[in-house]
Amino acid sequence: MRKVYYADELIEEVRSRNDIVDVIGTYVNLKKKGNSYSACCPFHHEKTPSFHVSREKQMYHCFGCGVGGNVYTFLMEHENYSFPEAVEFLAERAGIKLPEQSMSPEAKRQADVRTKIKDMNRLAAGYFHYLLKTERGTHAMEYLKNRGLSDETINQFGLGFSDVYSDDLYKYLKSKGYRDEELRDSGLVKYDEKHGASDRFWNRVMYPIIDTNNRVIGFGGRVMGDGKPKYINTQDTPVFDKSRNLYGLNLAKKSKRKGIIFCEGYMDVISMHQAGFDNAVASLGTALTVGQVNLVKRFTDHVYLAYDSDEAGTKAALRALEIMREFEMPTRVISLKPYKDPDELIQAEGTENFERRIDQAQSGIMFEIDILAAQYNQDDPQERTLFQREAAKKLSLILDPLERKNYTDSVARQYDIEPDVLKEAVTRYGVAGAGRIDTSVFREQRPRKSPEEEKEEKHLKAERLLLTWLVNENSLFDKLEGVITAEDFFEPVYHDIAAELFSQYHKDGKVIPAAVINHYQSKEEHEKVSRIMQQNFDIEVAQSDKSKVITDLVKGIRLRSIQHQIELAQGDLAKTGKLMIEKSKINKLIIAL
Repeated sequence: MRKVYYADELIEEVRSRNDIVDVIGTYVNLKKKGNSYSACCPFHHEKTPSFHVSREKQMYHCFGCGVGGNVYTFLMEHENYSFPEAVEFLAERAGIKLPEQSMSPEAKRQADVRTKIKDMNRLAAGYFHYLLKTERGTHAMEYLKNRGLSDETINQFGLGFSDVYSDDLYKYLKSKGYRDEELRDSGLVKYDEKHGASDRFWNRVMYPIIDTNNRVIGFGGRVMGDGKPKYINTQDTPVFDKSRNLYGLNLAKKSKRKGIIFCEGYMDVISMHQAGFDNAVASLGTALTVGQVNLVKRFTDHVYLAYDSDEAGTKAALRALEIMREFEMPTRVISLKPYKDPDELIQAEGTENFERRIDQAQSGIMFEIDILAAQYNQDDPQERTLFQREAAKKLSLILDPLERKNYTDSVARQYDIEPDVLKEAVTRYGVAGAGRIDTSVFREQRPRKSPEEEKEEKHLKAERLLLTWLVNENSLFDKLEGVITAEDFFEPVYHDIAAELFSQYHKDGKVIPAAVINHYQSKEEHEKVSRIMQQNFDIEVAQSDKSKVITDLVKGIRLRSIQHQIELAQGDLAKTGKLMIEKSKINKLIIAL
């Protein structure tokens, strides 16, 4: 459990004033489903929604990858916030003024690390920008000018230069008072037993990576000359996760243009902004990720892809379209041919031509079909049949019936296919896909457990299930009064949860699952608790059978607890006698619901 650095009452007030559905809904496209809300998980790639948010419990849980918790957990996971930062963000959102916090030593250490990394990044960005404008950065400035960038654009993006000396930034930051262990955490400096400290970035044009709160969280660097690799990025740090950030989004989010344009590189984004297309962003040296799509969804519902026109760019576009489709993001693809990238196109043909290409951008589905068509010889009957089958499979993935029909008609018309034949094939593949079962989950061979391990697992499962019943049916607390207490739960986390639940019920006559999580600080603990609070029952239990199920769970937990106490009594006959009487009563227990 965490050390308290804000009062429990204040933490709970902040949480209760921030409805979890409203908060998560700003990041994820939630859809109401029964008593909860669901979506594709923002933390792993999936096609079938397994991410659920409960307004009643004020909790979320993904039954696919296991993440879960309350509104604090979500921000810690999605925004990489520490617990105090999550509290501060939500307090500001709810208009609650926080007192000066008294942190635990570990919490203070973590907060200090993050603050110092941000400060070092800010100083480094300023230093790099300064060097670019000195004699030492002449060749880097020439490179940027030759790429057509104006002074205004260079300043707007804070572009810079890291010197040719491999310890230049290291010495600069040391002169500012930072210690080696602090520099090691920053991702700006690397250490080698043989050569000591050296800069991660040297002799490179520098591109500061700025988050949506306008904080420098990392850097990209392009080498001057023929060195390898051509581009490098900051490694992941406590303030930088490349899979959940986008280059240029701090500026693009303020654009008045429709949608967001995804590019591949820093220079593409910069050139497009300079040309007036200030809604351009780029991923950070990786393929598009689920985290980046969720980030963009906060600012737009329309996306354009302007990836390179080569084979690698086409593959990246196809992968991006797959992710966008799962998040129901309307996506169009901008044709750059015969040019390689947006920067080259704009330099060659100007902004008006690029504007026209945006207007003529192709829908994602038709782009995918065209790529498929190019892979087959349309003059060969067998090849043409194979193409049409693959096209039908692709069209069958469209969930909306009207949209599916319209695309089927368009493909039939464009590729001279009998509409009814294509429609029948699309329907057939859709039905086949719906019934397909992925058997990969059954392939893992797990080692057999010993009888002792199986017995222990059974006990832990009973404790977990009883906690789940208590959370879902608060009336059970009255039925179990005087029968079982938190002290009967052996697993430490389960014991703590039980103690908190019993305390809540005795105080308020109800339990608040999300408030239980407030007592834990790490994301791992949040997820473990969430699995209990949000888990589905292993079997559907009819109302008439609930009494037996609950009775069996309570008897198993209580008898184990009594047996443990008998073993601890160590021959105390009076105490053992009382416990044996209690054991006899429990064996006859029937809980009527």
